[in-house]
Amino acid sequence: MSANTELDLHSALAWPFFEPRHRELAAGIEAWCREKLKHEDHKDVDATCRHLVRELGAAGWLKYGVGGVAYGGHGDTIDTRAVCLLRETLAKHSGLADFALAMQGLGSGAISLGGTHEQKTRYLPRVANGTALAAFALSEPEAGSDVAAMALSAREDGDAYVLDGDKTWISNGGIADFYVVFARTGEAPGARGISAFIVDADTPGLEIAERIDVIAPHPLARLHFAGARVPRSQMLGVPGEGFKLAMRTLDIFRTSVAAASLGFARHAMAEGISRAASRKMFGQTLGDFQLTQAKLAQMALTIDSSALLVYRAAWLRDQGESVTREAAMAKWHASEGAQQVIDAAVQLHGGMGVQSGTAVEMLYREIRALRIYEGATEVQQLIIGRDLLKAHAAATAGDNAK
Repeated sequence: MSANTELDLHSALAWPFFEPRHRELAAGIEAWCREKLKHEDHKDVDATCRHLVRELGAAGWLKYGVGGVAYGGHGDTIDTRAVCLLRETLAKHSGLADFALAMQGLGSGAISLGGTHEQKTRYLPRVANGTALAAFALSEPEAGSDVAAMALSAREDGDAYVLDGDKTWISNGGIADFYVVFARTGEAPGARGISAFIVDADTPGLEIAERIDVIAPHPLARLHFAGARVPRSQMLGVPGEGFKLAMRTLDIFRTSVAAASLGFARHAMAEGISRAASRKMFGQTLGDFQLTQAKLAQMALTIDSSALLVYRAAWLRDQGESVTREAAMAKWHASEGAQQVIDAAVQLHGGMGVQSGTAVEMLYREIRALRIYEGATEVQQLIIGRDLLKAHAAATAGDNAK
């Protein structure tokens, strides 16, 4: 990889969103990636993910996705900017390494936010040191973006809840040691009747019904629950509050999806510049053509605007602000923008761009899912539109009350 990505990130770190500790973190993770991510074996994705989680834990990087020093975290709260810097840098070097870190944070985020002391003590230190793999089980065959349509049921039975139904598209499915599972407990209709549970992977009645292959190798599965008994003590928060907990978790990690998109885009930009500068055509280089320069300029503009949106959302969240709208903007712009940047890099490579195993071909496969998971682009548009209308209604009501 060329030095262009390093220079771009170094420039961004001078922005007022960051503190000295973030700049030190960025330098540290960059050096670690260059040493540890030289070679990856995608033949056994499960084993590679387990290995990466152990390595990330041993190096201390997973601590940034865990809330609470007493539970193995780096700080008392999750530092969104730190998580975003980690994901941007990891994605720039390895999509699977980014995935490994991201799923640890997402899979345990609800425990950091809503767990009891006992729950946090039992699970979070193992997440932080990489000895336990976490997973976030929200999506269902008929309830992806429409979480309120969730059908997995959890009925009370003595001192336990019994879970029946399916979850699908579950990252780390099949290799996780535990799952944070969202199920319908029925306190109220729709989203207000959903609760969250920590379900250990060896729970009787939980089985891996199907492993799912996707265009960029990641461990994914469909989970089937058939009379799986989960102790009441494994519920996160209070009954009926699971949807709110899921959304709070996503508000943190949705911004980090945007950061990962940014990392993929930076890598593609570096590959595109290198190709433009070296490819000989008609007695000059590809980069000498004005069309190429215009394409590179558009790529740079897209990356910088994405970075500003990503780290605005991360900074605001770290200041204790609600970032539902800002996180949605960052995720929408950065994932769609990265797709455009990577596509442009493929085009600059010509036939080599679609050759299996080349950097831009792998990036092309990696980016596609980011436009869908943790809320598809269309869902982000709805979130932003509704939030704007809600803000307008509140402002209007306030004006009328004067």
